Amino acid sequence: MGTYNLPRNVKGEGRILFIFTTKSLIYSVIGAVVGLPFYFILSAFGTTIGGIVAVAVFAAIGFTIGTLKMPELGKFEFARKTGGENLDDIIKRAIIFKTKGKKVYIYKEEKNND
Repeated sequence: MGTYNLPRNVKGEGRILFIFTTKSLIYSVIGAVVGLPFYFILSAFGTTIGGIVAVAVFAAIGFTIGTLKMPELGKFEFARKTGGENLDDIIKRAIIFKTKGKKVYIYKEEKNND
């Protein structure tokens, strides 16, 4: 019996430093930049270690948003609708939903067997 390789969606997912994809690296840097003011504020009070921890926490949050997908949970309504989608796409859609007066139209193309 031969082996069969399952196809994967690798669109835009080149690895940098083994754990970072390009997208997750960008989100990590954005998170670290958001954490920099906390570093400067905490280092002004003499707790440089606390500032470094704050930058690392925000970078980890950015990495998480850029890497993880929403799990498919049947118990919760929002997880049923968004299961398997990237967290950053869900957050972008939620922001658009709030700013456009709570109306968003999403077109999903159906596959026909013609």
